[in-house]
Amino acid sequence: MPRYHYTAIAASGKKIKGSITAESPYSARKQLRVRSIHPSSVTQVRSRAESKAALFSIFAKRSKTQIIDFTQQMATLLNSGIKLTEALSVLTMQTSDVRFRNAIIDIRDRVVTGESFTDALKDYSDYFDVIFVSMVRVGEVTGSLGMSLSMIAGFMEKRQRVESKVMTAMIYPIVLILFCLAAILILTTKVIPTIGEQIKRSGQELPWITEQLMNVGYVLTSWWLVVVIMAIIGIVWGIRRFLKTDRGAYLRDKLLLSLPLFGPLIRQRVVARFASTLSTLLSSGLAMAESLRVVAEVTGNGLMKRAIKQARERILAGADIATPLRDSGVIDPVIAHMVAVGEKSGELEKMLKNISDNLEASTDIVIERLSAAIEPLIIIVMAAIVGVIAYATILPILEVSAGKF
Repeated sequence: MPRYHYTAIAASGKKIKGSITAESPYSARKQLRVRSIHPSSVTQVRSRAESKAALFSIFAKRSKTQIIDFTQQMATLLNSGIKLTEALSVLTMQTSDVRFRNAIIDIRDRVVTGESFTDALKDYSDYFDVIFVSMVRVGEVTGSLGMSLSMIAGFMEKRQRVESKVMTAMIYPIVLILFCLAAILILTTKVIPTIGEQIKRSGQELPWITEQLMNVGYVLTSWWLVVVIMAIIGIVWGIRRFLKTDRGAYLRDKLLLSLPLFGPLIRQRVVARFASTLSTLLSSGLAMAESLRVVAEVTGNGLMKRAIKQARERILAGADIATPLRDSGVIDPVIAHMVAVGEKSGELEKMLKNISDNLEASTDIVIERLSAAIEPLIIIVMAAIVGVIAYATILPILEVSAGKF
């Protein structure tokens, strides 16, 4: 049985610390409250094996694969007529991830005691985002939790498929760049300095280009490299801190959308994500105002987030949503007009789905074309750089050989 460290306030008002054994964090809190102790934090003490499993589970959590599998299995069990608590108990036995299994156990225990499934999920935002929780809430209220979970699983699979396409297109260029950078580093720090020093000892002068590359190699192998790396780390840290602010995120997103080559692709992805998410939420039965609030939290773009918040305010005031979307500068006038038509005809969900499908199909084409254009461009640039370094390496050898004849 797991053991937990806790920090709590005793009945006397004093702050106390201790440990307790329980089946789940919820059970641990419940035991403490029975003793008139009010816990402020309860943290599981992991064994060495559990810690190792949790370390490897990071990759699974980041990929979201286990969440999709959990959602699909839950939907299947619930649609088969199995009770929620029983379905959760079954899935605890099928989950190999220690952290995720403990989370499911805690959720099950809280549901058994009468707490709603939605409220139990809220405490595990690392696994279940605001879209997941909002759609589960609708399913619980309407009595169609199994159907809601099926919709969530389909939505998550679709979103993961789109993200995977982008990541797959980037793998080859990244591997190629890293390989070429490694070759450049070896040539400038090992090969050229060795050849240059031997030629200098023979009394020959080095060509200008070889001399400069030797200086680069000296910098890369000296303490100046540490200074440069520390400076870069400091700059990156400062930029990341700034980008975490609302203004920093807004300026970053505005800059990304204005990029000459990648801007249109990013714009299409943002709008497709907005249309797909909003369509899914509306189809699940969530109200428009609440759907827009959820979409604003997960849109991932500062300009789009501002436009969605303005649209929500207009909805609450009884106006339309198309105008602020059109004025945002993110959504094209044609798409904004399609949203307006769908809103007036009462088929906004269907229109948003069509927009999402069309944009995703267009995005796939753009990604394929960019990948086809970028890969040979990277090869040409890297080949030119390596060719210059190779020329700087061979040139002094040829000059020495010519001087001997």
